Amino acid sequence: MNPADSALDTAAVAYARALLRRPSRRQRMGPVLAAAAFAALSAITFAAVMVMAPPAVTQHLPADRLGG
Repeated sequence: MNPADSALDTAAVAYARALLRRPSRRQRMGPVLAAAAFAALSAITFAAVMVMAPPAVTQHLPADRLGG
């Protein structure tokens, strides 16, 4: 049977298939890249602050205060 002899309207069939097709959602990359950039900037800032911070100074108690 020749497709041109079909009783179905090809345009209508294509339209129906388009309506039945599940709509595809595209993933937006902007929020993903912004979150990754924020995490990277936070990690680098935290590391820089830890390197530049002065060391914790501990002073030992004198022997007379320890009871010795």
